[in-house]
Amino acid sequence: GPLSGRVRVPGDKSIAHRAVLFNAAASGRARIEGLPEGADVLSSIAAVRALGAVVEREGGAWIVQGRGLEFEAPAGVIDCGNSGTTMRLMMGVLAGQAFAADLDGDASLRRRPMERVAAPLRRMGAQVYTTDGHAPVRVGGTRLHGADHDLEVASAQVKTALLLAGLQADGMTTVREPLPSRDHSERMLAAMGVRLERGDRTVSIEGPAVPRATDIDVPGDPSSSAFLLAAAALVAGSRVTVERVCLNPTRSAFIDVLARMGMEITISSSDDCGGEPVGDVCGAFAPLRAVDIEPELVPSLIDEIPILAVVAGRADGTTTIRGARELRVKESDRIAATAGLLGALGVRVDELADGMIVHGGAFRGGVTVDSRGDHRIAMAAAVAALACDEPVTIHGSASVAVSYPGFFEQIEELVG
Repeated sequence: GPLSGRVRVPGDKSIAHRAVLFNAAASGRARIEGLPEGADVLSSIAAVRALGAVVEREGGAWIVQGRGLEFEAPAGVIDCGNSGTTMRLMMGVLAGQAFAADLDGDASLRRRPMERVAAPLRRMGAQVYTTDGHAPVRVGGTRLHGADHDLEVASAQVKTALLLAGLQADGMTTVREPLPSRDHSERMLAAMGVRLERGDRTVSIEGPAVPRATDIDVPGDPSSSAFLLAAAALVAGSRVTVERVCLNPTRSAFIDVLARMGMEITISSSDDCGGEPVGDVCGAFAPLRAVDIEPELVPSLIDEIPILAVVAGRADGTTTIRGARELRVKESDRIAATAGLLGALGVRVDELADGMIVHGGAFRGGVTVDSRGDHRIAMAAAVAALACDEPVTIHGSASVAVSYPGFFEQIEELVG
């Protein structure tokens, strides 16, 4: 049956990680509202606690007492769990400290590339040691100097790690990207009193500089809202409103693509929260048509591509997605995992090295799919199942707790 109702999704993970890490590095005390409490963000909280920052829950909020970029040496290895964001940003935090520290994570995180952060940090004077380019990672704190960085791949995580190192460096640090990536770090650092120079695909920061602790109310996660909007797009008669979603232009491409595919999208109640635009997004079912996803769009919807491919599986025509090679090194190989999911549902998918070609049609249920322990694949499978006539069994569904605890319960509420 159709999905109907108004819901709020967990706070944006990208903003939440930064709210915790930046305020831990800042001078002063900050209150963070709306912090999502999935496993990834809790990994960031544990990481800064290991460095001596005081982070405590107070009612429905979290209080962070900053260290002013002067942390304590951890008692042991800092466990980043499954969170690549935690590990990569912590590399930038640790690069300029007066001690050495070790970062590690679970088996999935150990497969993800870390040299893309380590190499540019070394150009700033940091002592960074990876294990064949992966975790475990050892960062030996040292005096840093500013540097110019030309990134080969647009990555908000790499950019942010370098900006965090730049806060501790002598002189100017500049990061240039081949395509624009998420700019949450630039917006938040500016709100915390850090002077930044921004251009098209370029950001510069002059160190040393200590951020000022700033209260933050974390808006809803666009990546989480994507699954509910996609469900409304797939099930006839559905109308779902997701309240108070972050509408940062570097994160709203999924909404734009749904509109291009024919979904009825309405955005209202816009305001601004800590430099981030926020609003309610309503999506209503409509017949869908295939579109092509150009490589320049990929950085702004990299996390939404699996669920976008599911929507494309029900659209009229053929959808081509290119320029998404980065999906090969996420929590799973998301290109292969998404192609496997759609294939199990009876949709023809041509897998490409950097994307896929999805031939729209109908879904078949009565199948079992493997999420490969990846929260976004598990949620994409659940959304696809809503458009099937028979049940779909999802192995590894517990992984949704990484980013969206309560996801299945919220889907049940919307279905009534």
